[in-house]
Amino acid sequence: MGNYKSRPRSTCSQELYKNILQNYARIEEKIHEDLDIELDDLTEIQQVCSNGTVDQLASLLNPETVGERLDNGLTLLHLCCMAAVTVKTDSVKDMEGSEAEGTSVLQLMRSSREKSVHDDSNCDHINEQSNMHAQYSKHTRNREVKEQIRLLLKRGADPAIISKNGFSPLHIASYKGDVEIVRLFLENCSHLDHTGAGSLTALHLACLSGQLEVTQALAQRGANIEARDAVSFSPLHIACLYGNETVVEYLLSRGVDVNISGSVGDRPLHLVAGRGDYRIVQMLLKKGARVKLQDEEGNTALHCCVRNGYLNILNLLLQPQYRNDVHLTNVYLDTPLHIACYEGWFECSKALLTHGGSSLLLRENLWGETPLHAACTGGYCIDLVDFLLSQNSISVNYQSPDGHTPLHSAAFHGHLRIVQLLLSHGADINLTAHDRCVSERKQQEEQTPLMWAYDRGHDNIANILKHFRRPGMCDDYARGEYLSGLETSYFPIPSPIGKLRTMIQEKIDVLHLRTLLPPHQHLSLSEIENLENIDSGSFGKVYKGRFNDKIVAVKRYRANMTYGKSDVEMFCREVSVLGSLDSPYIVKFVGACLHDPSQFAIVTEYVAGGSLFSTLHEQKRSIDTLTRYNIALDVARGMHYLHTLPQPIIHRDLNSHNILLSSDCRARVADFGESRFVRNIYEENMTKQPGNLRWMAPEVFTQCTWYSIKADVFSFGLCLWELLASELPFAHLKPAAAAADMAYKHSRPPLDLSFPMEVSVLLEKSWSKIPEERPDFEQIIEELESLCKSQIAAMQDGTDQMHPRHHHHHHQLHACCTSCSSVSPSGSTTPPDSSQHTSSELSGRTPATLLLHSFRWNGMLPAALSCLNLCSPINNGHVSALRTRWEQEASRGQTAFKSSHPTIEELRSRMNTNGYVEGNTYQYRIAPVFNKHRKQALQQF
Repeated sequence: MGNYKSRPRSTCSQELYKNILQNYARIEEKIHEDLDIELDDLTEIQQVCSNGTVDQLASLLNPETVGERLDNGLTLLHLCCMAAVTVKTDSVKDMEGSEAEGTSVLQLMRSSREKSVHDDSNCDHINEQSNMHAQYSKHTRNREVKEQIRLLLKRGADPAIISKNGFSPLHIASYKGDVEIVRLFLENCSHLDHTGAGSLTALHLACLSGQLEVTQALAQRGANIEARDAVSFSPLHIACLYGNETVVEYLLSRGVDVNISGSVGDRPLHLVAGRGDYRIVQMLLKKGARVKLQDEEGNTALHCCVRNGYLNILNLLLQPQYRNDVHLTNVYLDTPLHIACYEGWFECSKALLTHGGSSLLLRENLWGETPLHAACTGGYCIDLVDFLLSQNSISVNYQSPDGHTPLHSAAFHGHLRIVQLLLSHGADINLTAHDRCVSERKQQEEQTPLMWAYDRGHDNIANILKHFRRPGMCDDYARGEYLSGLETSYFPIPSPIGKLRTMIQEKIDVLHLRTLLPPHQHLSLSEIENLENIDSGSFGKVYKGRFNDKIVAVKRYRANMTYGKSDVEMFCREVSVLGSLDSPYIVKFVGACLHDPSQFAIVTEYVAGGSLFSTLHEQKRSIDTLTRYNIALDVARGMHYLHTLPQPIIHRDLNSHNILLSSDCRARVADFGESRFVRNIYEENMTKQPGNLRWMAPEVFTQCTWYSIKADVFSFGLCLWELLASELPFAHLKPAAAAADMAYKHSRPPLDLSFPMEVSVLLEKSWSKIPEERPDFEQIIEELESLCKSQIAAMQDGTDQMHPRHHHHHHQLHACCTSCSSVSPSGSTTPPDSSQHTSSELSGRTPATLLLHSFRWNGMLPAALSCLNLCSPINNGHVSALRTRWEQEASRGQTAFKSSHPTIEELRSRMNTNGYVEGNTYQYRIAPVFNKHRKQALQQF
């Protein structure tokens, strides 16, 4: 889209500078490669040169051995130079050399550290002894090395011989800083400027490693201080490049040309300004460095310093005595202000504007970009963009020769906040750019900022530009604001590049999974026999099959892409989570099919009992109370395992569909497609609304991206209620409406009177609207274990703590039948609605009939009737009569309770389009008087 797209990310000078640094780094690697030798591979005389005495060398030296060389070209002189102890490596060499002489320095240092707590003076004494020992070892070894070198030079060894890596003994001694050895070589070497790797002389290497004394010795003996290496860098260039201040100062005192040019016109001042060495810049300027000199790319020292944001050096170079010109441009027509804006240096830009005036803001570079375009292209500093927009001479809608505006630049590079800032300053989204390189017919093609953002795959910016209300649409709408409630048919379709990026990321995820999974967990669908479809869902289908003589479940994913979240992403997440789990309360992972995208599948153990949802609501199986507690306990233990891993896992989709039951009704947690690892229990940037809405925690439903593992506790509370009540939570509502009621109206499923007090308290804590007040699963496990023990004890006594809906009242009724009296929960002997009947009606009833009447008002007549069937004083005739009587009572009370207890069909008929039930409905099934006493009991509990 215009020449703007062809702008290189970095200039030629930057690339050259990077290559030069890499070249010098490779040279240093080669030097260290020569210095790193194995003593075991050396001959006897070579070992003596590395770690021996002069007497040993003299006994072995002869005309044949004096020229002996290693396979890599190292001579005996090379080995002697390597054996010398230098200032740079004193500590390492001393420690290594002292090991053969008794107690090492390292041991002395360790012993001193151990005693430092008790006696600091003793520690100082030991350290002083260690230093003295190290200095003595160093001087002794250096003395021997110098004598060996003198002997070798006397016998005719040549110090200018180059190794295969390109270094002579003089090069190595200069790089290491062995000034005394360098002086020995200088006395016997006629040519000081012989070159090695990279055309470097010994003086270049001394400047590279910052060896001042060696530099002085070489320069005083006549080494060329302006010698050039392979990139035409002088020793001064190298010293400036590596910031060796003392070496630079000495070279300048020797009269070296301060404006000496490199291969592409780069001066020492360019290198130092780009590096940020303030004192060296001062030295160069004092010696006459010219600030306005340009390299072959047109860059001055100003361009170099603002590229890295060195404000102190910029202020120094802008001083009047240096007669700088901030309007000078490079070959790209970039002024220093363009460079500062591209890199986002706010203070540097302000200094340049203060010095150069507002005319700088209107300068265009080769791509027609002003400094404002440059700041929007870089996108590093929104404050800089805001500052530039506040200048009077600048226009937010300034168009380059190809028509692109600052908004085009920001949209093209994906800088969302800058796009918003430009829109708030009145940027016109209708201005179009064109391509100069195409025919006149194609120039008319609209290239708006929206199209540039779409072309680059920046869907978030495309959405903003699409929804932005253009000026003049509405009188009461201020220019530069965003649509919040505007209805539109626009649907943000991901751009082709956005899709491509997602596909590439998915391939990376799959490749990463392949490396993580052990070989025995890499499976193929062809290895699984007798595949039988047993379930299906939005992700794909679930099959039952046989693998290695075991029944397994195969969950196959569809190879498709949705706009919100791809199946491949969920597949990769579930495999990575399942592959790291090992718990009897988590479905066991067998393996995954990862090689063919059309056959992506997860293989787990087959759990024969199916899901808890199917058991409760489809099969409607009868489950005793203890088994229900055990199921809840298994789920709690599985969740506790997930939350207490070294890297915790939040499930985010815990519901009865994802709780699997074995044939003996033991539970396992399954389906980890929505799960994710968290660094801590409170994780930011979480996915919005993952999982099933009916069991979703309020903080997750309200699209909060910061929620904790306590969201799983809320979902568990709903599962526990569902397990004990044998009902679907908010069955009369659609899932979204149920979640909305829980989140915004704080509705909760009704607490049945059949629930033990401990269960009711646990439920109310688990689905607290404040996540921090919910218990963790360790506390939940303790409560459930206590309930299991109580239930076992009750069963041994021949009673039952609770059966869903009725068994608790069954026990109360049986006790009441024995005493032939009925007591209401309020303490009265008649039901709350007994005033509606005459005394004659009540007098004609048996005590059991009175008991039935007392329980009719709260919907528990079936429980009373089942109780009376078990009472021995009542014969079968009486039971039949009571059943008929109950039917009459039920039909009589149907009209009275119809308004307060609507049926499911009535509730559905009153459901609006959003899934909410209109009109007054009861949240709790229990009567108000019972509700009041239960609250008092809960408070006392």
